Amino acid sequence: MNNLVLQINAADNVLVALQDLSKGDVISHLGRTYKLVDDIPAKHKFFMQDMNAGEEVLMYGVLVGKVQFPIKLGERMSTENTKHAAEPFAYRPFNYQWESPNVDRFSNRKFNGYHRSDGKVGTANYWLFIPTVFCENRNLDIIKESLHSGLGYAVDDKYKSYTNKLVAALESGESISTVSFEPSKTPKAKRVFKNVDGIKFLNHSGGCGGTRQDSDTLSKLLAAYADHPNVGGITLLSLGCQHLQVADFKRDLLNRNPKFDKPLFIFEQQKSQSEEQLIQQAIKNTFEGLISINEQERLPAGLDKLCVGVKCGGSDGFSGISANPAVGYCADLLVGLGAKVLSAEFPELCGVEQEMIDRSVDQATAEKFIRLMTEYDALAHQVGSGFYMNPSPGNIKDGLITDAIKSAGAARKAGSSPVVDVLDYTEPATKAGLSLVCTPGNDVEATTGKAASGATLILFTTGLGTPTGNPVCPTIKVATNSGLANRMSDIIDIDTGAIINGEKSINQMGEDILEYCISVASGEEIPKAVQLNQDDFIPWKRGVSL
Repeated sequence: MNNLVLQINAADNVLVALQDLSKGDVISHLGRTYKLVDDIPAKHKFFMQDMNAGEEVLMYGVLVGKVQFPIKLGERMSTENTKHAAEPFAYRPFNYQWESPNVDRFSNRKFNGYHRSDGKVGTANYWLFIPTVFCENRNLDIIKESLHSGLGYAVDDKYKSYTNKLVAALESGESISTVSFEPSKTPKAKRVFKNVDGIKFLNHSGGCGGTRQDSDTLSKLLAAYADHPNVGGITLLSLGCQHLQVADFKRDLLNRNPKFDKPLFIFEQQKSQSEEQLIQQAIKNTFEGLISINEQERLPAGLDKLCVGVKCGGSDGFSGISANPAVGYCADLLVGLGAKVLSAEFPELCGVEQEMIDRSVDQATAEKFIRLMTEYDALAHQVGSGFYMNPSPGNIKDGLITDAIKSAGAARKAGSSPVVDVLDYTEPATKAGLSLVCTPGNDVEATTGKAASGATLILFTTGLGTPTGNPVCPTIKVATNSGLANRMSDIIDIDTGAIINGEKSINQMGEDILEYCISVASGEEIPKAVQLNQDDFIPWKRGVSL
């Protein structure tokens, strides 16, 4: 790796700055020199040749944009001089050849997980509260406050203590400027149930008032979470009159798993004597359920029982160079070991569709991918948008100028193995290997959908930093650069900046990531998002989110 710039693919006609470069600098790369006509911040790109309007810009060896007006060698790529462009895609017979990486280091490894009656193995053991409709959110909030505080799962005592000190200062006439904030220095309160990793709550804004189709999709999503390998038991709260009826949820749950046998307590407020009676009974029954699932203990399981989702969010110009390819190598190792890997974010496959089509194991898989991509993009266009509008201001500021650039880098976190299946939203993963899951690129909507398809861990890469987590799926945050890892160490678990600095190879970092996954799956390491109770959950309303 050159310390100043990187050409990702030999076909590319732009170079990526690995450090801040200044106007007038002369950069040498592979026997050629480039005099910069602009300042080039780290993560951004500059052109390797003079180019005319309409000429194609290549990165990762694929078309990522077209030049809008004449530009000079050494000029910085920007949203003004480069606009999104991508190659058309279609099914074609293609004999994709893939060789698994060497997995000898991990071939006999185990993780300690929770074995379920259907043969799946969870990486955690959670009790899950589900509302069928937003009207029950307040009741869930009251229950959450009671159970989290009473059973040792609360993580916000330091803020409560600080607020109490501010109140005391006000009441005593003291200046609040003298009140100091004291971060937690003592271990968390002892948990009552040592084999219950958490009590989780799926607050949402759906279940009624929208379209019946939205309620049907939400029902399948909630059923998927109830059936999740990381969930030991469920308490469901319903109002009674909403679109999403309890019968609908139970139908979808049994359609998904006819042998479902976890503890499931259902409460309907319009059939209860009072709100107080409803909440009291829900807490009591849940407490009895917690006693039951606390009897389950972690036992060894092969790595083939893992189902790992790969996700990127708050991406930057280093995402496709460090964190994503390192996670991609980890994904290839997992596939080589017989595990499942889930990659989603269909708007962030815009521009690399043909690669995914060519990697599909058969025509039916490829054509399902084409149909879902085409239908999704059409829905986005119907509301005046499109995949090309996916990059956020933060993405653009840090070097992701077009959606195709973002997509080409994002796709690298899925590794290089064949695509064995394509799953629509909430469909379960059933095949070992890499599956593509139809979700938005939106961080929480994507992680929500990935967990619904069965991910028991999520590897989440970020260049700008995001605290995103998931209620039932431990989410491991992987930084693209050391500056971010140091600045936001409270939310970052793994730093891949060593790749940018030339201190580690992508393969070495990928193996390190898999080692961390095994520790998390065994309950030995607790990711920051889990420590913070970062339980983000947003159901997807189709076609209105990228």
